Amino acid sequence: MPASSTSVRSPSVLSERRNWRRLSGLSTASPIDYPPDNGRPAGFTEEISEIKRYEDFTTIDWVQDAINEQAQRRAKRRDGSAFWDQEGTFGWRRKVIESYDAGQAWLVITIVGAVIGLISAILNIITEWLSDIKLGYCTTAFYLNEQFCCWGSEGGCPEWKNWTSFWLINYVIYIFFAVFFSFIAARLVKSFAPYAAGSGISEIKCIIAGFVMKGFLGAWTLLIKSISLPLAIASGLSVGKEGPSVHFAVCAGNVISRFFSKYKQNASKTREVLTATAAAGVAVAFGSPIGGVLFSLEVSSTQCFNDTIADFIQEMASYFPLKTLWRSYFCALVATAVLAAMNPFRTGQLVMFQVQYDRTWHAFELIFFVFLGVFGGLYGALVIKWNLRVQAFRKKYLSQHAVVESVVLAGVTAILCFPNMFLKINMTEMMEILFRECEGGHDYHGLCESKNRWSMVASLAVATVLRVLLVIISYGCKVPAGIFVPSMAIGASFGRLVGILVQALHESFPDSQFFAACEPDVPCITPGTYAFLGAGAALSGIMHLTISVVVIMFELTGALTYILPTMIVVGVTKAVGDRFGNGGIADRMIWANGFPFLDNKEDHVFNAPVSHAMTSDPLSLPASDFPVREAEHLLNDNKFQGFPIVEDRTKKILVGYIGRTELRYAIDRARARGMLSPNARCVFTKEAAEASVARRASSVSRHHLAPESFDDIQQSSGASYVDFSPYADHTPLTVHPRLALETVIELFKKIGPRVILVEHRGRLTGLVTVKDCLKYQFKVEAEEHHALAATNPHELALGGRNTSTDSLEERIWNFMQRIGSKLPRLRRNRPFLPPDSRPNRGIPSGTEEGDEVDDGFVELEERQ
Repeated sequence: MPASSTSVRSPSVLSERRNWRRLSGLSTASPIDYPPDNGRPAGFTEEISEIKRYEDFTTIDWVQDAINEQAQRRAKRRDGSAFWDQEGTFGWRRKVIESYDAGQAWLVITIVGAVIGLISAILNIITEWLSDIKLGYCTTAFYLNEQFCCWGSEGGCPEWKNWTSFWLINYVIYIFFAVFFSFIAARLVKSFAPYAAGSGISEIKCIIAGFVMKGFLGAWTLLIKSISLPLAIASGLSVGKEGPSVHFAVCAGNVISRFFSKYKQNASKTREVLTATAAAGVAVAFGSPIGGVLFSLEVSSTQCFNDTIADFIQEMASYFPLKTLWRSYFCALVATAVLAAMNPFRTGQLVMFQVQYDRTWHAFELIFFVFLGVFGGLYGALVIKWNLRVQAFRKKYLSQHAVVESVVLAGVTAILCFPNMFLKINMTEMMEILFRECEGGHDYHGLCESKNRWSMVASLAVATVLRVLLVIISYGCKVPAGIFVPSMAIGASFGRLVGILVQALHESFPDSQFFAACEPDVPCITPGTYAFLGAGAALSGIMHLTISVVVIMFELTGALTYILPTMIVVGVTKAVGDRFGNGGIADRMIWANGFPFLDNKEDHVFNAPVSHAMTSDPLSLPASDFPVREAEHLLNDNKFQGFPIVEDRTKKILVGYIGRTELRYAIDRARARGMLSPNARCVFTKEAAEASVARRASSVSRHHLAPESFDDIQQSSGASYVDFSPYADHTPLTVHPRLALETVIELFKKIGPRVILVEHRGRLTGLVTVKDCLKYQFKVEAEEHHALAATNPHELALGGRNTSTDSLEERIWNFMQRIGSKLPRLRRNRPFLPPDSRPNRGIPSGTEEGDEVDDGFVELEERQ
């Protein structure tokens, strides 16, 4: 009867179901076959998360990560109902466990902040000694730098000696130390930790947004960066330590958080720690905890905080949890407290170039402050544009000569800088000198004397121009290299130059109505404040930051009086920078490297549906009867990061999606837990699994004959079907083909999925990833570029081929390429390295295709 047939199952079906469960991906010990949380047991989720942690150049699916986190919370609540965790006599155990779980975040933040402050203090001491050892030595104690050696000395310092009394020999020794330090730093980076090169801020922005770069935040990178950073700074290269400080701080946070279970397998919580440590890195670099917090929001977040305080508050409330903001501040506070306790400069200052101003400013000086802001914007646009050109040249011609390049740069820098009094000393020391007021005995080589005014102007002008050129060619070389301090040094030298000229103008026309606000017998112009404002302008121009720069400069000086001039200078710099460029150097480096990062500072207007950017007819898997052997071949022969699941490949009715990691894990687990038939097939939905069980049972009941040969035994042994449905996502994010591409990009920004499937009336038509959106954006920009070239040939971007006349920029670029074309001859006798063994190869996007960006910098000409 029908009723009995539905209520009582045949013995063959029951036995087949038992065999099915024994050889499927599910454990027979689990009391629930399909947990309602996420469709798979919690143990599987943790194992898959551990595997994904080591996947290189992939993106995190924040939607799936949120689902897994909710499932873990439900599992904890269920586990909390055990006997030993009941309220009453044994309730204290549960309270202790919950308290420890809640306090893990603060424990991690405290430990990380203390470690960051300790590392920063040690690096400051080592850097100062290595920088001074190029010029001389301390006779009383060789391990002391010049400041500590001359501590308390007045009217000279007989304890500190130059290497010789001959200028030329000191010149040679200076060059030798510069080359030697640079060689050690570059060799350490190339041999042990290639990711320790550069600043790291661009990559950290992508990592916090969900991009996985294996080893970039590892312990080995932390060690090598901490060792090579003082060497790179002491070599005299026009690079700074502030960007690398953020990198080693985030490395410390990542390494330490891995010892705690709460962060080991949770991507979102790990990103909270990384954001907090980024704030601590800036805090110890500038001695600015509040500025560090704002920097972590303005730079490290996936959203833009540049426009107004209202935007900042709205963004903080919507996408940046308040608990993360508080933890970022607490981490920065702990780091700066440890740094202050270490007191590396023995002056109570957190950074060497902290300064105090007693005098105020006058209204007529706003004209010159605006001029400094214009300089900062133009400086940022110039350096960003030409540094990208140098990066393209370096990527194309110098990738195999990283150590030689760093050594040559250090040698050239030492040769050019030693004759100039402002270039041969450390950049932080130079800013300390230029920021000071002339009163109080602070006079470096007659800087404040009127008789030396025009020679100082010439020296500062030469220092500004040479430093700009050196920053352009040095930033990006394969040593730890930041651009904050070099930019501030350039702004300080130019600002001091302007301040000296304004001071000379006032002394020439003291009775002019223009200077009527000046008080008698009181210095009217303070050149040090111009240097201070110029430094802020240059920093804002190169990074396109506003709020955090104002706060950092305020915390450096503690002068509330100069808040308004700083805001004016930074505002003008931002306006000029936006007119000549799009984004700071960190954003442009992300663009040049081809990282899959969608920046919210960009307004995307394509007026096109998602079907124009999607990957049409992607490789899909049928929901049932798909051979396991073919699935393995598919994984081995392709780099796709996931596969849509359809009912069949003809109708393509979408039923789900399975990631590459999940599919590989499911196959390996099925083979480990039981013997599979050579012709075993996999199913990806529960309905297909039930149907396969029924078919298998009916087939067994019809065929009772024993196998006649060994081949028949092999074919009939083992499981013929494997259930992969627990590993598939049965509710993937889907959109209509006619949905606006701008809306899809907003979905990627706000929700953070790895892939969005495109379906029309239930049928799969394509899929779209972040990489697809970026490809389409580059395609549109290239079309606009060629259209502009056709209509206005003189406005063609640098590197174009359609101009009838060559500009100065084009002639310089062509000259660089002619020089670079001769360099490959030097590589013919070098051993060939396969692509997989090169640490700095093109970075794959980590999205669906997984193919590499062949030569991101070579495409620069077409993409500008």
